[in-house]
Amino acid sequence: MKIGKRLSHIEAMITSGYTHIWDCCCDHGLLGASLLSRQAAPRIHFVDIVPELMRELETKLHHFYPDMAPNASRPPSSSVSEWRVHCLDVAALPLSRHDGKHLVIIAGVGGDLMVRLVTAIHRANPGASIDFLLCPVHHQFTLRQQLNRLDFHLLQERLLEENRRFYELLLVSSRRDDIPHRSRVSAVGEQIWHAHTPEQADTARRYLNRTLGHYQRMQRGQESEVQHIIQAYQAVTIHQHA
Repeated sequence: MKIGKRLSHIEAMITSGYTHIWDCCCDHGLLGASLLSRQAAPRIHFVDIVPELMRELETKLHHFYPDMAPNASRPPSSSVSEWRVHCLDVAALPLSRHDGKHLVIIAGVGGDLMVRLVTAIHRANPGASIDFLLCPVHHQFTLRQQLNRLDFHLLQERLLEENRRFYELLLVSSRRDDIPHRSRVSAVGEQIWHAHTPEQADTARRYLNRTLGHYQRMQRGQESEVQHIIQAYQAVTIHQHA
């Protein structure tokens, strides 16, 4: 199953070492299927709240990955990944039923909803080892502020453009013990303004201009008080490295 540029970038940010990967709001399951194909973790969970989608996805997983089904017969020493399908609200992920290190992926929804989901998961699992890989479609500033309030720290962030839309990818962690140099989550981003090619610099400049224009229009329309957000983005400097 071929995945697009955005999902490819998300997948590229996923390293080994997780016991459970939760592909939330998974839609047709393309990202999770790609993770299954590369055996990215012992358990790959597909989560969405739409029953029809999940029934259709489960049928496809049985067809394309029968040896990785929950009830498939495998030798005790087998290291083959296993998939599981959950039809439920992402805010109610049953992380406490599963030991190990978790990666929760949430993409394709707005920052406001993402704030609710991440906050609910974090508060329901205070002792769990959880990283979050997030790709909001808007309200990135709001999401970043909440991640800061929750005292999450940044592991990695990327900026990309697909089909004339810009996306921020944030890999953050609620873990406190095993990361020696913790980096706070910036409200406007930090790593995304460091470009290593002229193309990256151009993408960053156009994204910054579009974001500033969005908030300046909001201010002119007197929809809300956004001067502090405008000032924060005006202070951004794009760095191009050789």
